[in-house]
Amino acid sequence: MNPLVEQLRHRLVVSCQAYPGEPMRDPDTMRRVALAVARGGAAGIRAQGLADIAAIRDAVDLPLIGLWKDGDDDVFITPTLDHALAVARAGAHVVALDGTARPRPDGRTLGETVAAVKERTGALVMADCSTLEEGVGAAAAGADLVGTTLAGYTAYTSKQPGPDLDLVARLATAIDVPVVAEGRIHRPEQAAQALRAGAWTVVVGTAITHPTTITGWFASAVAEAR
Repeated sequence: MNPLVEQLRHRLVVSCQAYPGEPMRDPDTMRRVALAVARGGAAGIRAQGLADIAAIRDAVDLPLIGLWKDGDDDVFITPTLDHALAVARAGAHVVALDGTARPRPDGRTLGETVAAVKERTGALVMADCSTLEEGVGAAAAGADLVGTTLAGYTAYTSKQPGPDLDLVARLATAIDVPVVAEGRIHRPEQAAQALRAGAWTVVVGTAITHPTTITGWFASAVAEAR
């Protein structure tokens, strides 16, 4: 097992991202968020955008999973090889990219992209998948980590209110590659359930680093009580 991946075993990764147009959509703000979650016990960081990745890499000495959301196509998480190379060169130890079966904008296969990233940069690759078949395919294509990130976010999968723990469990028994539980993990007990289902590591984002959404949860509950 790669030593960097071993550092994440049965630990928490925190996704430090803000959406375009939000007050926190700023690389230095995300750098500070990353420092805060590192102090809280995060074992790794997931970050979006080249400037954010570079700023966090300089500030935080933890494994960094980087991605670049770009474009209007279905495949927009690090959609091309050029995006993936840029993410690695910005400082990501692990490049997260779309690991679904959908066509990639540059026409390359997932396997071709994974191989090129490893050969040209030495970075590891995390495949964000939405189904068991995609996860198996991503592992066969050479991905170092397979995530459930896109379960419920593709046209052919159903979005559950919480994490897709069934997919986590099925992937954990189907592949030898570490499985990353990610997506709609909103409570500590759900993170623990994901590990018990077989996840190597758990990524939590919104419930920790997105105050707009968290505030909305509380505001809605208060409104209902009122």
